[in-house]
Amino acid sequence: MKNQGGDTKAAPRPGSASKLVLEDGDLPEAAAPLEAPLAQEDTKSSRPAVRDVSEELSRQLEDILNTYCVDASQEGAGEDGGQSEPAETEEAEKCRSESPRNGDQETGGPEMNGEKENTKGTEEFRPGEECGERDQKKAQEKKKAKGLGKEITLLMQTLNTLSTPEEKLAALCKKYAELVRQEFRDLSRGPWALCQSRSAQKRHLLHRVLPSEHREHLFEPLLRAQHVFLVWFASSMPFAPLSQLEEHRTSQKQMKILQKKQTQLQHNERNSKLRQENMELAERLKKLIEQYELREEHIDKVFKHKDLQQQLVDAKLQQAQEMLKEAEERHQREKDFLLKEAVASQRMCELMKQQETHLKQQLALYTEKFEEFQNTLSKSSEVFTTFKQEMEKV
Repeated sequence: MKNQGGDTKAAPRPGSASKLVLEDGDLPEAAAPLEAPLAQEDTKSSRPAVRDVSEELSRQLEDILNTYCVDASQEGAGEDGGQSEPAETEEAEKCRSESPRNGDQETGGPEMNGEKENTKGTEEFRPGEECGERDQKKAQEKKKAKGLGKEITLLMQTLNTLSTPEEKLAALCKKYAELVRQEFRDLSRGPWALCQSRSAQKRHLLHRVLPSEHREHLFEPLLRAQHVFLVWFASSMPFAPLSQLEEHRTSQKQMKILQKKQTQLQHNERNSKLRQENMELAERLKKLIEQYELREEHIDKVFKHKDLQQQLVDAKLQQAQEMLKEAEERHQREKDFLLKEAVASQRMCELMKQQETHLKQQLALYTEKFEEFQNTLSKSSEVFTTFKQEMEKV
């Protein structure tokens, strides 16, 4: 009874194997006649070897379905746009119902699913990350604007504290040189960030390509075992036509050729994408270099203008210094001339004072002599009058 129950339970498994062969791309003509002999073998208990091989193949197929059914359902939902949701739920329920039969081989399935789910989770959350990066960029721009406003206010305060225009001009030149250095640093960091983003994109592409290659690598031994089973089954069954086996072989060869071509096309697409990215990065670098050269030219012009202004200011300052020197020389000459005139006038004044004293002495002598002369004259007049009177009397 146990053997019969096992036979009845093992009966639908070859059918599922044949269905998977059809899903993988085999011909329907080769799969349809195989289901009837397999059903006849399940009803008969005289062939235990066929059951063992079919059970092993069904177990391996169930393992692969358990490992990749969730990923296939998710990919189908992404491509069809939500039309294949009930089929995916049925496949997930089948995988869950058949998962306890696998035994020790189930450990590999969740790990692979975990890896795939993690990779898809990272792919699904990318738009959010891009929005976060945009928000961060906007916040950084706002912070830069606030910082520039603060720097401008501080610079105006420092300029107001300075007294002379030369000091203000020197402070502005220093600030401008610091800003130019900071711009050069930012421009030098730009290509490095682009190279890092390019390497990260390459790694992401490699992570997306590797799971498909790993899946193909897992399916190869199953295809070989299936081919061996079909050859053995055809040789054991006398009524199995050889043309179907040949068609199956040719279909497998065609599938391999198609898989190789698909891999080549994927590689070509990836190479074309990488070339486009390289071209875009090269164009960006060219634009950055052109902007850098334009800024250098602008900065050179500004520095030349500042040099000319400095030369003009120096020439004016030198001219003013020369005029000051000439005025000082004139003042010194006038001072010397006035000092000489003052000394000469002092000497003349002293001489005049001496002459004045001498003349005063002479005047005093002359006045004394004049007084004596007047006295003598008065005496002589008196004598004359007396003599005249005496003569009259006579």
